[in-house]
Amino acid sequence: MANRVELLFDFVSPNAYLIWWPLRDLIKRTGAELDVVPVFLGGMHKLTGNAPPMIRDADVKGKVEYSMLEMRRFIETHQLTRYKLHPQFPFNSITLQRMLYAADQDGRGVQFVEAMLPLIWEEGVDVLDPESLGAAVTRAGFDAQDLFARAQTDAVKQGLVANTSAAVERGAFGIPTMYVGTTGADPSSFEMFFGKERLGQIEDELTRG
Repeated sequence: MANRVELLFDFVSPNAYLIWWPLRDLIKRTGAELDVVPVFLGGMHKLTGNAPPMIRDADVKGKVEYSMLEMRRFIETHQLTRYKLHPQFPFNSITLQRMLYAADQDGRGVQFVEAMLPLIWEEGVDVLDPESLGAAVTRAGFDAQDLFARAQTDAVKQGLVANTSAAVERGAFGIPTMYVGTTGADPSSFEMFFGKERLGQIEDELTRG
């Protein structure tokens, strides 16, 4: 039976915030494992030819408006009332993603995401100002100086690039993308799910036989 969810993650995506708490509840409810995979959404878009929905669908009559309606429904259903569109959206997330990659190398990727998401998508922390970002990382319980330093190393930079390329090769094109399978199994056997609206399907996959 499937017992693992791999979540491709970039802080810049509002949907990454919106799916996080319902997905965490699902993980606890099913007893599954959650693995955060840091990727760079800007790089994914470049590699796949994809674009943010507000750009991609701008000329499609009614589609952007419906997407906003769907988002409001999701927020109400899951009581995500603290969510606020970040004032710098869409911000450059490369430094954040490299810091997440470094934290994940320490086995604290999930903790880093969980601590930083409210600061970014509820409080609107200035993610482009190093001093403000560093203060937020410290508040989240991490060594900001260490993560900033490691974010500038070739190992972390190339690691994030490799994660992003591997995600695209695996079929991913956006955030949130999730892969569900069994720990230790061949990654090609994992089922791919895209979008926050797939939570029910993911739960079915985790609880099937």
